[in-house]
Amino acid sequence: MVRTSDFQSGNTGPIPVGATIFALDHEKLFSYLKEKWKCEKVFFYPGIQFNDEVRGQLFDKLTNLGAVVRPKYFSVYKNRDKILSTNCPKCNTEVTQRVDMGNSWKCNCDVEMTMDILDYAREDTEILIFTGDGDFESLIERVVCNGTKVYLVSSAKKNKIGPRYITSRFSTKLRNLLAKYSEKVLYLELDDWKMRIKLDKE
Repeated sequence: MVRTSDFQSGNTGPIPVGATIFALDHEKLFSYLKEKWKCEKVFFYPGIQFNDEVRGQLFDKLTNLGAVVRPKYFSVYKNRDKILSTNCPKCNTEVTQRVDMGNSWKCNCDVEMTMDILDYAREDTEILIFTGDGDFESLIERVVCNGTKVYLVSSAKKNKIGPRYITSRFSTKLRNLLAKYSEKVLYLELDDWKMRIKLDKE
């Protein structure tokens, strides 16, 4: 049986070396996937800023260890400024203030990861995908119908983002796939991986 892993990091902004959107050390993760999960191939899809030599050296090290690293430069987008207004408590005059909301950093490697998954998805293959993104629903369903077993590594924890709103990194679309293909699409909790990797390397 062939087992591969696709780890997408760096979708959301500039990230310090040794951290990812999943808060896992790249080198430790690579060793864990190779030694414990016996993955034949390990793919990383990280973001990088121009002239980031430190992160570039990390990617070179991962490549030398045997990983397939497909880095992509971050794009920077200016967030829309927010206008705040309030009334003066003494004269009731409206006072407005423009607040600079800074920039957003984005590095989307979905296409690259999709192509690699399609290249390696076969009937005798297991694929681990580090994602909770519902945009991969159709891709996962396609490879599962072709005989591939898929493990989704993510966090299903619910985070409160306001007094009335709760969100989760793990998409409802992917939750539905788990129910529909209970023997072919399996969920692995990210926090368990963090703990196992930490204990394994101590």
